[in-house]
Amino acid sequence: MDARAAGGDAEPDAARRRRRAQFLRELNEAKELRDRVQPRRARAARMRQAMRMRTFRW
Repeated sequence: MDARAAGGDAEPDAARRRRRAQFLRELNEAKELRDRVQPRRARAARMRQAMRMRTFRW
C-alpha cells in the first residue's frame, strides 16, 4: 500500500484522465450531431439556456 501511495498510482490517474477526455470528446460530438439532426429542438434548448442565464442571480 505504501508503494502505491508513494507515487505508483500516477499511471492509473493518467489513464483515468485519458478516459475522461475521450468521454468528453465523444459527448461533445454526440451533442453536435444531435443539434444538426434536430435544429428546432437545439434552438429551443439554446433559448431556454439563454433565459436561464439572464435570470440567474449571482
